[in-house]
Amino acid sequence: MSSSNSITERGKTNGLLLKILLLAWPAIVQEGLNVAVSYIDTAMVGALGAEASAAVGLSSTLIWLVSSIAGGFGIGVLALAAQADGSGDASLVKKAGHQAFYITLAVGIPLTVICLAVSPFVPAWLGADISIRHDASVYFAIISSACLFRTALIIFSSALRGVSDMKTPMLINLVMNLVNVALNFFFIYPTRRVDWLFDLTLPGAGLGVAGAAIATAISLAVGGILMFIFYCGNKSFDVKNSGIHYDGAAMRSALKIGIPVVMSRSVLCFGYVAFSAIVTGLGVIPLAAHNIAIQAEQAFYIPGYGFQSAAATLAGNAKGEGDRNKIKRVNNTICAITFSVMFVAGIILFVFADALMGIFTPDGEVIKLGAAVLRIVSVSEPIYGVLVILDGTFNGLGDTKIPFVFSVITMWGIRILGSAVLVNVFGFGLQTVWLLMIADNIARCVMLAVRFSLKYGKKAVIS
Repeated sequence: MSSSNSITERGKTNGLLLKILLLAWPAIVQEGLNVAVSYIDTAMVGALGAEASAAVGLSSTLIWLVSSIAGGFGIGVLALAAQADGSGDASLVKKAGHQAFYITLAVGIPLTVICLAVSPFVPAWLGADISIRHDASVYFAIISSACLFRTALIIFSSALRGVSDMKTPMLINLVMNLVNVALNFFFIYPTRRVDWLFDLTLPGAGLGVAGAAIATAISLAVGGILMFIFYCGNKSFDVKNSGIHYDGAAMRSALKIGIPVVMSRSVLCFGYVAFSAIVTGLGVIPLAAHNIAIQAEQAFYIPGYGFQSAAATLAGNAKGEGDRNKIKRVNNTICAITFSVMFVAGIILFVFADALMGIFTPDGEVIKLGAAVLRIVSVSEPIYGVLVILDGTFNGLGDTKIPFVFSVITMWGIRILGSAVLVNVFGFGLQTVWLLMIADNIARCVMLAVRFSLKYGKKAVIS
């Protein structure tokens, strides 16, 4: 390779790294904020006891399902906007952004109605212990009342990311998380005296689990409203001057990309519901340990999900430009960065597993069991990071159908079937369930990597 070619390649690499970091850092900060608030929520509820933790955790899988459905449709908007932005088609960028409004209403309103309708029955359907059913049902009902705002938050955020605006979602999440934490103090606990720098009497409603749900619902409403305001103010969508217009062709393109993602995430989340039901059958202590360990592990996903946003946007831009080689460089570079960072994260998780569990609960049995499964999963953190990036790349490319098939195969064939057999037939416990969860993630990562290599590995221009 000549000196001039070497300098050119080095310049391209440095430029790509800079672009990745500029897009990724707001998303990483946002993920960090979300995890920090999730930690605080879990610790505050955990202080109420194992039953309170189990009641809240029982609903978390279904809440994730609701978020994933909204997020899947958001990916359709993001991919269409990013590809249009990459090709320089400002008209299509605007049309893609406008469809986010109609998708939000079409998805958010039915989700709200459905979730509220099923909330009294969810704990029994999942086989929850009778002692936690009431609190779990109340928690899910209150959270469900904010489904439309949650949907707005997710889909408008995706639209903004599609035009490379990562900072606005980050700042709005900061505001809503501060609201959530502040309200938690007043809604969860009763009026009490605290000795910080000096004696204080803090007023409180003493609502416990219901109080945590109310605080979250209000923060979602704040976040959804703010996200809509900034979405309307984004110059790429020009809502203030042109209004919001439905476009059939743009909507069909967004749905063509988004629906397979919705199906994939729904399959995954229904799998998590079935998975949660299997874990619920192990008893209150394993369920509390499982749910708290999942919360604790979230901090170690921050780099992966932060870089995933950059991967989706840059892959969509590269496809809009018609540059297959750039798609490959974007994906491989971000995968390498994420693998390295999450390798270190995995070591930290392994070493500090007990201390991490101790943040969320004083229960010794829950800490011991939760730390054991965290050490098991720590080994697979780098591979999970690569899986997250591959998922983001395929979403940005709008190549979502085959990944959906992979999700079905690994979730239901490995995680659910394997757990059901080993727990219900052979009597294995929570550690075995987490091993199968790891096997699911590794298998899907390998399948996606092979798919990417076969389809995008050659240097060519996309037609």
